[in-house]
Amino acid sequence: MLTVSQLFVFPVKSLAGFPVPAAVVTDRGLQHDRRWMLVDAHNQFLTLREYPKMALLHTALIDNQLVVTSGEQPASPLTIPIRDDNGDGEDVTIWNATVRARSEGKEAADWFSDVLGGYCKLVFMPESSNRPVDTTSGYHPAGKLTSFADAYPFLLLGEASMNELNSRLPEPYSILRFRPNIVFAGGTPYQEDEIEHFTINGISFTGLENCARCKIPNVDPATGMVSPTNQPLKTLAGYRNVNRNIIFGRNTVHSGTGTIRVGDALILQ
Repeated sequence: MLTVSQLFVFPVKSLAGFPVPAAVVTDRGLQHDRRWMLVDAHNQFLTLREYPKMALLHTALIDNQLVVTSGEQPASPLTIPIRDDNGDGEDVTIWNATVRARSEGKEAADWFSDVLGGYCKLVFMPESSNRPVDTTSGYHPAGKLTSFADAYPFLLLGEASMNELNSRLPEPYSILRFRPNIVFAGGTPYQEDEIEHFTINGISFTGLENCARCKIPNVDPATGMVSPTNQPLKTLAGYRNVNRNIIFGRNTVHSGTGTIRVGDALILQ
């Protein structure tokens, strides 16, 4: 039997996320997941790839506000009211997609620029902005949306896979290095590779393709430092290399909305 063991929400792309006991599933993924993103002066998206210290920026959702705190800098917390109006919309770029977004203003831009040491501003994806799932991989079902995730609304990962990887490493690594949304217990290592259709609390999910990992898992979420030994990707590359891609986790889309909870059964179809 497979069960949901952990759920994670990452409100701002590449910033620290947090576990939740339950999450609302919306048309484009878990509610509030990756609805915000940092962009540079040219409105190009920014991630941990460019700024590993983004891992030290912690997020919370409190009283209908996004709260961001820095684990390293003495900056005061940044508080952003959660609102869905379009505001002064502008085009931003994430990978090959141009997406309409709303700037969260000068105060937020100044805060992030000071903390990260380079100009950037925070943008939000309102409901009026439609971003289809990845259109380059060949696995893009019509009508499916995502937020500012790299390509798909969910990343599915099994605890057994993480445990097996850790058994090969000199020390155990946190599953947060891989930034999953849905983690399940039970089953066998890398079982998610073959999962195609499943339900959680009546919501249908489809595993589309395995996730090809970039260098982000080499960033320690506790320190914001990049591994000098290229771990854990170096170990993964030794046995999870498929067509020159290091595979770990399953990119997933869904049909329907509702609520999923830790402890829910993950029912294979």
